[in-house]
Amino acid sequence: MKIDFDKMGGLVPAIIQDADTRQVLMLGFMNEESYQKTQATGHVTFWSRTRQTLWTKGETSGNFLNLVDMKLDCDHDTLLVKVHPDGPTCHLGTDTCWGEENTMPESSSLLFLAELQDFINKRKEEMPEGSYTTSLFNKGINKIAQKVGEEALETVIEATNGTKEQLVYEASDLLYHLLVMLTEKGLRIEDVAVELQHRHDPNWDKKRREAKAAGTMK
Repeated sequence: MKIDFDKMGGLVPAIIQDADTRQVLMLGFMNEESYQKTQATGHVTFWSRTRQTLWTKGETSGNFLNLVDMKLDCDHDTLLVKVHPDGPTCHLGTDTCWGEENTMPESSSLLFLAELQDFINKRKEEMPEGSYTTSLFNKGINKIAQKVGEEALETVIEATNGTKEQLVYEASDLLYHLLVMLTEKGLRIEDVAVELQHRHDPNWDKKRREAKAAGTMK
């Protein structure tokens, strides 16, 4: 990332967000040194404008902000820092600096599918040895698609003859391998969600959509 530290005299705002709940926890400022230390240690470190020194959140309270990811905005002068917090973030003892509770939204389990695909995509980029996901990508799309078919069959078997617990287990395997296949093809689970949203529209024309997909629409 090429961060523009010059725009604000060596500092950039750092928006701290819980990686799981998506709740904004606080706002701090980083200079290049605190940014580098955050990356090196995995604990979010800021530049204190009051004390004119580096400070790692949690160094006295133990309430560290454990780094998950950092993203740069379109102007290259603001950071979105995703974290896993150890305890409350605010020095007043609240979860956030706005006094809000950092609770998991009801939709968080569904949001995890996107996070899981982010993880799968990272595996595809880095291809670490010993990773099952890496082994799938190494085998190519035909083997990945075959695995999706196998998991789909096992899911059907559990649905007709198994228990609910085993059905959830096999359906989880199916979803995981489907995400791998989508990633291999350069697609996202969000693309599937958008397609389902379109189909949910009462004005959606199935035959017209199928004709367009087949390339027969004039």
